[in-house]
Amino acid sequence: MSMQYKVGDIVADHDEEGYLTDITVWNRDLALLIAKTENIELTPEHWEVIDFLREYYEEYQIAPAIRILVKEMKKKFGPDKGDQKYLYELFPYGPAKQACKIGGLPKPTGCI
Repeated sequence: MSMQYKVGDIVADHDEEGYLTDITVWNRDLALLIAKTENIELTPEHWEVIDFLREYYEEYQIAPAIRILVKEMKKKFGPDKGDQKYLYELFPYGPAKQACKIGGLPKPTGCI
């Protein structure tokens, strides 16, 4: 059975964990729907992390694990936002995993 998210005219397939199988179909409306399935209401702070992850993925073709995410966020946004506790407050089920899923990216390497 194929699993799908539906937003307007967009039908996006996803795997059993909810990650998109084709990251090119992602858009912000789809992100809102995925976030809803994760019980997260997206704020500007969430978008900051999601946009950061998408830029990172575009540059390196890999979704960063939490350790790298924290380090890179700290470089770009400073110690308050480059903090594991802050990121877990935004994405309680794992900042790297949850933010990548909502951002339409593959599951980060090294995440169980």
